Amino acid sequence: MKEYVSKNKGEKYMPEVKKEQRLVTVARLFFLLVVIPFLLISSLIAFSIGHFGGVSKTGSTAALDEKSQQEIKVRAMDLAENVGSFLRERQKDTLIATIMPATAAAYKGFLATKTGDLWVKKEGEGIVKEQLPLYVEMSYIDRNGNEVIKIVKGEAVAGSGLANVSDPKNTTYKSEDYFEKARGLNKGDVYVSRMTGWYVNKAEYGQGKRFEGIIRMATPLFDKQGFIGVVALAMDSRHLTRFTDNIVPTSSEYVLKADASTGNYAYMVDSKGFVIAHPLDYHIAGLYKDGTVVPALTAANKDEMVKKGEEVLDLLNPDGIEPALNEIAKDALSGKTGIKSYTFEGRSKIVAYTPISFYTADYPKPGGYGWVALGVDVEKFNEQAKATAQKIEKEGQVWLATVIVILLGAMMILFGIAAILSRGINRSIASEVPPEALNPKGYDDED
Repeated sequence: MKEYVSKNKGEKYMPEVKKEQRLVTVARLFFLLVVIPFLLISSLIAFSIGHFGGVSKTGSTAALDEKSQQEIKVRAMDLAENVGSFLRERQKDTLIATIMPATAAAYKGFLATKTGDLWVKKEGEGIVKEQLPLYVEMSYIDRNGNEVIKIVKGEAVAGSGLANVSDPKNTTYKSEDYFEKARGLNKGDVYVSRMTGWYVNKAEYGQGKRFEGIIRMATPLFDKQGFIGVVALAMDSRHLTRFTDNIVPTSSEYVLKADASTGNYAYMVDSKGFVIAHPLDYHIAGLYKDGTVVPALTAANKDEMVKKGEEVLDLLNPDGIEPALNEIAKDALSGKTGIKSYTFEGRSKIVAYTPISFYTADYPKPGGYGWVALGVDVEKFNEQAKATAQKIEKEGQVWLATVIVILLGAMMILFGIAAILSRGINRSIASEVPPEALNPKGYDDED
C-alpha cells in the first residue's frame, strides 16, 4: 500500500483512517435518523402495554362501586319493562282469539303462528336456540264450564279428554279457577293467572328434572244475550322465565341458565312474594300432585323442609329465612326500585330490584305482576375479579417480554444495516475518488 507523508510533520497518512472516520459518521447519522426514533416509538409501545395491564388490573379488582351498582339497577329496570311488555302482548293474543272461528282447525292454525325463541339443550347438538310454541293449550269453554274445543301441544282433544273446568279439581293442575275468574270479567278484560306447575324437589332437580309450568290467560265471550263462554290460553312458563334465566347481572352475554353457586344471577318474584324464576328450580313455587300448594320455607319449618328437599321461597313471609329479602319484597311491591346490601349465611350480597310494569285487576298498581331482581355475591364477584386481574397481569408480562426481545433483535439488525451501508459507501468512494485526492500536496492536518 502507498504511504503519504504530511509536509509539516512527516507523519504517515493511511487512507484506511479516512474510511474508519466515514464509517463512524454514517453510523452516527443512521443512529440519529433511524435508531433513536425507533427506540422512542418502541418504548412508547412497551409503556402503553404496561399501563394498559395496570389499568385493567385495577378496574377488575375494584369492588362493586357505585357506578357498577347503578348499571345493574338500570339493567333490572330494562328487564322488568321487557317482562311487562311481553305479558301485554300475550293479553292481546287472548283478545285476538275471541274473534276467531271457534273450530279446532282455526285454533291449531292460530297456535302454530305463536312461537318464541328459547335456548334449549339437545342431545348431540348441545345448546341451541329454537322457535318453540308460546302456548301449550288453547280451549273454548261454554257458559257452564264445559270444554268444547281443546288443543294440547298442537293436537285436538276429544271425548273423555274434555272436562268441566268450572270445578278446579277437573283442571290440569287440579286447583285452577281461571273459568270463574274470567266469567266475572267485562268484555275486553283478560284474566292472567300466577305461574302454575308441579313442584320439582331438590332430588328431582339433581336428576335433571326442571320446572314445567304455565300461565293461564282467559277472557269472557258474549253475544246479544250475554255471557256465552270463555276462551283460554296456557302459556309455556319458560317464555317468561327466560328473561331472568338466560342472563348474568355482571355480564352482557347470555347463558342457558345462570350458575347459582356464583351468587351472580337474576330471579323473578310474583305479586304474592313467591319465587317463580330461579337458577335452582326447587326454590320455585309449585304444587303437589293433588293440587295442593307446597309450603314455603320459614324459620320454623326450615329443617324439616330442607330434609325433604322442598325449599320453596316466599319472600313476603315475615317468618321467612332472610329478613332482608322480606324488606326488599315489600319495597318492590310498593312500586319502588332500588339497590340493597345484606348478609346471607355470612356472605355479603347486593340486589337490584324493580317492579314489573304489568297491571290488571288482580295485579294493581304500584306492585303489578311482581318484580325482578339481579343479585351479586360481593365476595365471589371479587374473587373472580382477582383471578381476572392476575390473568391480565400475566398476559401483560408476556407481551412486555416479547416487545423487549423484538426491540433487542431489531437494534442488532439496525446496527448491522448501518455497518453494511457504511462499507457500501466506502467502496463507492474508493472506486470513484483517487487516493491522491484524499491527500493533496501541501496538505497539513493542523491547517
